[in-house]
Amino acid sequence: MSTTTTPGSGDEPDAASHSVDSTSAAIEVAEAASELDEAVHAPGAEQPETRPGLRGLYDRFAHLIHELGKFGAVGMVAFVIDVAIFNLLRQAGVESLTSAAISMAVAATAAFIGNRFWTWRDRERSGLRREYTLYFIFNAVGLLIALTCLAISTYGLGAIWPVFTEPLAENISKQIVGGALGTVFRFWSYRNIVFRTAS
Repeated sequence: MSTTTTPGSGDEPDAASHSVDSTSAAIEVAEAASELDEAVHAPGAEQPETRPGLRGLYDRFAHLIHELGKFGAVGMVAFVIDVAIFNLLRQAGVESLTSAAISMAVAATAAFIGNRFWTWRDRERSGLRREYTLYFIFNAVGLLIALTCLAISTYGLGAIWPVFTEPLAENISKQIVGGALGTVFRFWSYRNIVFRTAS
């Protein structure tokens, strides 16, 4: 390949030098990339055992997913118990917060049995008294979260908009909003404190 330059233009050496430097740099980058690829894929190189996509994520978090599934199943049974007792008491004329406290206490007892003997049955027992006490302390916090949501809806928003005092609104505020927030807190506390792994 030959290039023709016009004598006296003054920029011929710089252009040639720039062309050579760019070509050299490109060759060096290509060689470095090739060496890196060979090193990574060499027969003796350690390869991380990962699977692509959702299967890899599942493999990584399988144990936690199984725990969440069991916790959710127990929670659904407790939810049905809670809703049934709450609405029966409300229809019998029992005050809203009292009905909620009673229904949640009964449902929490059922949930304790399910979580202790199914969800975290593989964990070492640390004493029924300790577990039951801590379980109900954290359930009380979950109950307080749900009751706070119910109180805000019924007595706060309900004082402005009467629709928030109707049964549907009460169930949404207590069961859905308060229940969701309380469930997140309970799962964390049960898993890490109440039914903890042996250290």
